[in-house]
Amino acid sequence: MKFGNSLFTLNVGGRRFSFSAELMKRLPLSRLSRLHGCMSESELLELCDDYDRDRNEFFFDRHGEAFGFIMLYLQDGKLRLLPQMCELSFYNEMLYWGLDSTDLQHCCQRRLHDRMSDCILYYHPEEEVRSPEEPQTPNKELRTPWLERVRRTFEEPGSSVVAQILAMLSVLFVVISMVMLCASTLPDWTTSESMEMQRIMEAVCIGWFTAECVVRFLVCLDKWEFFRHPLNIIDLLALLPYYVSVAVATLTGENSEMQRAGIALRVLRIMRIFWVIKLARHFMGLQVLGLTLRRCYREMGMLIVFVCVAMAIFSALAQLLEHSLDLGSRNQDFTSIPAACWWVVISITTVGYGDVYPMTVGGRVLGALCVVSGIILLALPITFIYHTFVQCYHEVKMRSGRCTCSISAEFVN
Repeated sequence: MKFGNSLFTLNVGGRRFSFSAELMKRLPLSRLSRLHGCMSESELLELCDDYDRDRNEFFFDRHGEAFGFIMLYLQDGKLRLLPQMCELSFYNEMLYWGLDSTDLQHCCQRRLHDRMSDCILYYHPEEEVRSPEEPQTPNKELRTPWLERVRRTFEEPGSSVVAQILAMLSVLFVVISMVMLCASTLPDWTTSESMEMQRIMEAVCIGWFTAECVVRFLVCLDKWEFFRHPLNIIDLLALLPYYVSVAVATLTGENSEMQRAGIALRVLRIMRIFWVIKLARHFMGLQVLGLTLRRCYREMGMLIVFVCVAMAIFSALAQLLEHSLDLGSRNQDFTSIPAACWWVVISITTVGYGDVYPMTVGGRVLGALCVVSGIILLALPITFIYHTFVQCYHEVKMRSGRCTCSISAEFVN
């Protein structure tokens, strides 16, 4: 395609830039170099928004100040982010003109990558809106509006006022069940009236939890995913002991010695303490803690490796200094390396119960080194865990804020 003259004018967001034809060919911006090689006006309009043949002017509905910064890069060879512009918006302009993040200076690359990491953290794939062109799945009857509303009511406590009321009832039953579990271990909780009241309250709580679990299973979209969810697994593990106890009581008799002294039943009964984890559905703090642990498993593994390495080194040296070399007194708390590991753990974590301690001069010097090393080793990965915790807190808080806005709108309506 032949253009009006040899001078090209680019109008980018109202700002005009003039280039010669030879300079247009040599520009490293792929969009402008392709602009010179267009053979028809249709190809031309695929690269720009409009074209004035009389003035040989190309119009681009883009950020003019950002393009000016890019022009400075072509002159000086250094590309930096625009100070008053969002990093992602400037990066979008770079991609439009044919540049990449590697063209930025190293300091600006770090800023861009940090910004992109924050946006990836706050992006929720489960909240994607399905496009209108995507066909409906005919075999999923659970996508009907009322079933979806029931699912959100039970699965998302902050989705509506009714969901919050059900969440409060669930928390109430969890607290009641925990109080009854703790009271059942008291020595005075052995009278027939107390046992009968405990049995009734336990049956009521189990009935509520069972109904809640069954309803959530019936209205969930993916039955297999329901059993894979950690909170649902905890619910099932918390409900299992009661039904096993009822089955054993029915088969062996209410007052049988097997039921009273059965170790397996005692273990299953104490598993009801897992109901406390159900509170993670309703309290933001527990959600933040769980999300932090899930995203920091590498840092947690690093922390465990650091502690194990320090434990192996310091326990071997402590056993040598306190027992093997000290032939006179032979500290009996350090008779073996496994026995010295307990002292190393409480020293690294700076707990120091005082039940085990070194007596020799060499052992005390080693203890001081163990404490100082523990502070350093624990501080290194905890810094990363702390930053992840802050990010997870802001993410969960943002989700909670959106749910609060929807509840307020529902209440007003």
